[in-house]
Amino acid sequence: MAKMPSLGTPHPNGANGGFKRSESNGRAGLVTVLLVVLSLVMFTVSSHESGSGVFTSMRYGFQTITTPLRMVGAGISAPFVGLGNVYRNLTADEATLTDLEQQNRELQAKNVELEESSQTAQRLQQLLNLQDTYNLQSVAANVIGGSTDSWTRTITLDKGTSGGVDVGMPVFDAYGAVGQVIQVASDSCTVRLLSDENSSVSAMIQSTRAQGMVEGSADGTLHLNLIRTDQEVNVGDVVVTSGLGGVFPKGLPMGKVTSVNKTPGALYYDIVVEPYSTADSYEEVWVVTSLTSDQQASADDIAEADAQQSSGETSTSSDSSSTDGSGSSDSSSSQGSGSSSSTSSSTNSGSSTSTGGSSSASGSDNSSSTSAAG
Repeated sequence: MAKMPSLGTPHPNGANGGFKRSESNGRAGLVTVLLVVLSLVMFTVSSHESGSGVFTSMRYGFQTITTPLRMVGAGISAPFVGLGNVYRNLTADEATLTDLEQQNRELQAKNVELEESSQTAQRLQQLLNLQDTYNLQSVAANVIGGSTDSWTRTITLDKGTSGGVDVGMPVFDAYGAVGQVIQVASDSCTVRLLSDENSSVSAMIQSTRAQGMVEGSADGTLHLNLIRTDQEVNVGDVVVTSGLGGVFPKGLPMGKVTSVNKTPGALYYDIVVEPYSTADSYEEVWVVTSLTSDQQASADDIAEADAQQSSGETSTSSDSSSTDGSGSSDSSSSQGSGSSSSTSSSTNSGSSTSTGGSSSASGSDNSSSTSAAG
């Protein structure tokens, strides 16, 4: 006969077992609540420590301890990550590779576009800086063409009479003087560059204020002429516009002296100038539409140029008289006197001609001045 269970013995799956599980779950919930509350308290206190305090020190200490471990873990996992990338690339299908190549081309094109935009922004900023420095009233223009033959040096701009551009206006870019407008249409114009052999612009040495003319040549070399050999000129000197003639603003950079040669017996130096602006850099330019009185040569500048010219003429007359006197015959005093008078007259006539040419050259900034000087 089966033995009946005692009434006082609790069943394994009875009420007491359920009570124990409920008690365990309650304790776990209480611990969770306490941890959450503790975390909130620690977070609140830490946020009010302003970079110093117990919790901040604990956090920094934990980071100090775990940082080497994270670095070691990253170093160990890096080869596996690389192998995973290699495996994915090797097992990629043709469509995926095609998409990646297309994305690569698009990124390269975007990079080129961004680089071009960055360089354009830099050039425009330099243009604005130069315009602000000299306070020039000017019109912005883009270079749309260059010389169509080998014996002229010109550029074409996308601004004309409709944009306020007229013949004779000077042009400059971010580096300095570029040239002068010689032809104008309604929506375009042609600019003769400084390096053109028909270009002639009044200029001076910035440091010594020695006045001269920057002229182009057939090979594109710039020469600074009419600087006397008794004036100081050195390699590296900066050449700027003088403002004489009222065309180019005074003080606009043109270039630097790269060569100074003195021919025995010559009155003027042979000076070569390297321009700051070159045809390769012409993209955006400014056309100067008007000048203020401060941007033109002052009365003192004009007087100094005249004094420099007069000094040169005096030296020429003195040298000519000395040469003629030493070469004359002593056989007759009357003949010597006549020869001296003839020589003086001839010299004065030559000086007058030279004076007219020099005055015409230094008084204007265009091709006609070069012809007059010749």
